This record gives sequence, C-alpha cells and structure tokens, in this order.
Amino acid sequence: MPETLLSDANQRLEKALRYVTMDPDVAARLHYPKASLIVSIPVRMDNGTLRVFQGYRVRYDDSRGPTKGGVRYHPSVTLDEVQSLAFWMTFKCAVLNLPFGGAKGGITLNPKELSKFELERLTRGYVDAIADFIGPDIDIPAPDVYTNAMVMGWMMDQYSIIRRQITPAVVTGKPVTMGGSLGRETATAMGAFFVMQTAMQRLGQNPANTTVAVQGFGNAGSIIAELLSKAGYRVVAVSDSKGGVYAKKGLDIPSIRRFKEASRGLKAVYCEGSVCNIVEHDVITNEELLELDVDVLVPAALENQITKDNADRIRARYIFEVANGPVTSDADEILNRKGIQVFPDILTNAGGVTVSYFEWVQNRSGSYWPLEKVNRKLEQSMNAETDHIWAIAQELSVDLRTAAYIHALNRLGEAISARGTREFYLT
Repeated sequence: MPETLLSDANQRLEKALRYVTMDPDVAARLHYPKASLIVSIPVRMDNGTLRVFQGYRVRYDDSRGPTKGGVRYHPSVTLDEVQSLAFWMTFKCAVLNLPFGGAKGGITLNPKELSKFELERLTRGYVDAIADFIGPDIDIPAPDVYTNAMVMGWMMDQYSIIRRQITPAVVTGKPVTMGGSLGRETATAMGAFFVMQTAMQRLGQNPANTTVAVQGFGNAGSIIAELLSKAGYRVVAVSDSKGGVYAKKGLDIPSIRRFKEASRGLKAVYCEGSVCNIVEHDVITNEELLELDVDVLVPAALENQITKDNADRIRARYIFEVANGPVTSDADEILNRKGIQVFPDILTNAGGVTVSYFEWVQNRSGSYWPLEKVNRKLEQSMNAETDHIWAIAQELSVDLRTAAYIHALNRLGEAISARGTREFYLT
C-alpha cells in the first residue's frame, strides 16, 4: 500500500515525540483528524450543463481553539492531501502560539477552466455544503492555492446569507472593504522574509553574497522573490508550473512580476519587447531549479517537490519552505546527512495564518489596524518563534524541523493535558 501524505507527516510527529515528555493520550489524539467532511457541489455551468465537483473540509485538532486553515482549488486536491495540510496547520498555529487549531479545505478542479461566474457559483455552493461545519468559533477558512480575497468575500457573503447576519469573522483573507486586514495578501511572503532575515543574521550570511532560487511564482513566491531582491539578495532563478528562468548575475524580479501578471506565465517573460534584453538567461525546468548550486532554495509551490529521488542532487545550503510540505520525511534524512539546513514550513510560511489571526481579532473587536501595526506585530511574532526554535535545535542537537515540532508539541500537550489524561484520572 503506498504511503499517504498524512502517514508521512506523522513520521515528523513520531520523531519529535522522542524529545518530549508527555502523556500518551496527547500523541494518540494528534495522530488522527477530529473530523473530515466530503461534499458534492453541483454547479450550473455557463453553457447550461451541470457539473458536480468534490469538496473537502477537515478539522484536525481544536485543543487550542477554533480550527483555522485555507481552502485550495486545484486538480490534485484529495482527502489525504487536505488531512495532511490540516495536520501541518495544527502545528503551525501552535508554533506561532495562536489560539487556533488546524484545518484545511479544498475542491478538486482546475479553476483556470471556469469563468468567474462559474467560480462564484462553485464557491457559494461549497459554503452551502459546509455551513454547519464552519463558523467564527468553530472553523475559519482562508485563502490557499488558487483562491484569493474575492473568493473569500463570496464565502463570507454566502455564510452571512445563510445565517441572516453579517459575519465577517467566519473567513479571513477577505477584501479590506468587507472586513479584511491590511497586509493579509502579502503576509505569507512577509513572514517568510522575516524568518529568513533572522536566520541569515544568525548564520552570518551577507545578503549581497547570497544567491537564491525560488520555485513557484504565485502570490507567495513572487512576493518573497521581490522582497529578497530589494533587500540585496541575488535572486538567480524563479519558476512557475510551466517552467522557469535562470541568470547567474541575478534577475530583475519586479519586471518579471509585471510581465507574469500581464502574460499569465513566466514562459512569455523573456520574449516580449525589451524584457528579452534585461539580462542573459537560461530557460530551465522546475526540477533543474531545485538542483541549482545556490545558497538558498525557496520551494514556494506544492508539496512533495524534494523527495528521496532527488534529495541527493540538491546543492543549496539552506532551504526555506514557503510551500506546505515541499520536502518529504525520506528526503529530510538525506538533506540532514548532507548538512543542508531546512527551515520548516510550520515556521517559515506561518505569516499567513498569523495575519489571519490578526484579521479575526479585528473582526471580533470592530477595531481595525494600520498596515504598520500589522507588519510590526507580524515581525515580532516571526522573529520570536524563530529564536525559540533555533534555541531548541541548539540545545537538543536536532534539526530545525524537529525543533519546530518539539516547540509545537509542548504547547499542544499542555492544552490537551489540561482537559484530563490517564495520569490525572488514576492519581
């Protein structure tokens, strides 16, 4: 039987449990999701035909508060994937000390094949199907792969129609005009940037002498590439689902972002007008990008990009996981042997859920924050938890991923144990 994503994710939990003293009840609870929902969503298409889509929502653990997690629209969405992402969200929220548990949702489809009208009908149908499974005090969806502020606005509006009351706190990542937070759209990349800055300082790495490759040029990947470029790092390669570009001297990231948005792909970036002459470049594949000889590799696409099959060919010194689960547990062992330091997803890309928490707080209080306050609080949170995880790794002589899971387990263990364990009842 092939290994599932969730079983692979649980291997990280097992490794961290060796370093934590806690009641067995805690581990037993964390090995399985609390609730998984599968729904069918019938949608009337623009041409009059009816299509039925498969949707999912998983609440993994709510020991620390209502569950929190994004909704992705992608052809590869499965229940196993959604459960694994909800697992990671559980630990991510604990790492950042947020009063949330982990959740995730998704619909299996290629959103590029649907019109905006069809996407709206699909989104509202999804909310109709899961309305009793979510809520501001139960489970709060957010954007993920191929969903955005507009989609979240539809979700919030549909939920409000069902409940017959305006309920902005039911989702985060909404348009600002509907109660969204300033800074939410850039939060994942901004949080990763703060982690990288803190880490590079600790490692004595000068930005001007640091080369970076970014796999995935969507919302998070394109923004982190531009932030790093503006901070003086030499971003030499970027890619999207159709391929990428590499230039040893460095790329003009702002220009690439403009042309990507205009052309809908990197493929056209270097063959339109004067952009072709910005810098000499090579066209590369996603696989080739991962194996470049660079200081920093940033996987910002989908899970399972670095596996036991290609881990031996990875030459970067540091990996910062902006995507969820881009490195498998088998690959982790190989990378550790090679001395490559991996800054894990449950820390590196936690900026999104952190600012989602800020948005939820603002919705509940009715008091909204300026962008400067959002970014300042995000920087404080990301830097503090990076320092905590670095200290655990040094103290216990473990890799950074294990240190992050240990950090999260300590917080999760306290919350689960507070409800009563075997030891409590037998003493």
